[in-house]
Amino acid sequence: MSVVNQLDLFTDHPSSSSLPSEPSLEASVRPATNLNAPLRAAPQPMTPTPRPPTLPDGARWREVVTPAQSIGYVLRRSRRKSIGLVINDDGLQVTAPGWVPLGQVDAAVIEKHKWIVNKLRVRQARQQQLATADTQWQHGGQVPYLGQRIVLMLDGTRKAPEFDGQLYMPSENDILNLALPADADRERVRDSVHAWLQQRARIWFGQRLEYFLQANQLGIRRWRLSSAATRWGSCSSDGNIMLNWRLIHFDHGIIDYVIAHEIAHLREMNHSKAFWQELGRILPGFEQARDRLRQHDPGSLPLL
Repeated sequence: MSVVNQLDLFTDHPSSSSLPSEPSLEASVRPATNLNAPLRAAPQPMTPTPRPPTLPDGARWREVVTPAQSIGYVLRRSRRKSIGLVINDDGLQVTAPGWVPLGQVDAAVIEKHKWIVNKLRVRQARQQQLATADTQWQHGGQVPYLGQRIVLMLDGTRKAPEFDGQLYMPSENDILNLALPADADRERVRDSVHAWLQQRARIWFGQRLEYFLQANQLGIRRWRLSSAATRWGSCSSDGNIMLNWRLIHFDHGIIDYVIAHEIAHLREMNHSKAFWQELGRILPGFEQARDRLRQHDPGSLPLL
């Protein structure tokens, strides 16, 4: 049985480490004992945390002041042994053991306030994008491609898509001409753009994979594109690599980082100190691209 190491698409849980951690939509927090952590000035802008119209049976609404802002959350009691934090469409949901005092539940929210506020902003951005998604897949719409925003132009006289610019070194506002009538519906436009982007991803990722493999005298069994919703890439112990085609939205540096990350797993199937040393050998200075990738959230990508 092969072992698979994966690079998360979106880290949806708080972590005490600066290194990528295992995926989870839920964070476990042991009940806090220190309620006297120093507070800092609240950043702007505030992210609203409104009370849901209805609450689940047995749940209650609470609000707590954190160093960032006031955060409202739905609290439910359970038989679990730790405090669980989950972000969903209704905001922050906290599940805590029945024996944990309310003060310690609030302290857990305060302790993880940076993660909470960040994920709430991600959800808010996503909701705003949902409201405007229909205007993207049309004549004049824009999508990110290799770190630049390119403009979609629909032309029913063409027989195939054509890109006005350097194919793998695009500039801002370069034109992607699609072989579609100007009144094509959004699904047809979206599918055409997806097909074009995936073709570009297959070629560019393949070239960069070959470059890193040859430079490090390594080989793989096979590689393919993925459409995973939560992974940028993965590498199995038997030499299979998967790369999320949506990486084609990002610039070359970020793409190289993800590819080098997976190639480093060919020698270190973990995220140990040895793994990060191997990654640094393969791609010196990878930290900058890694940190930039972490700043991206679902709202920074087109709805796919």
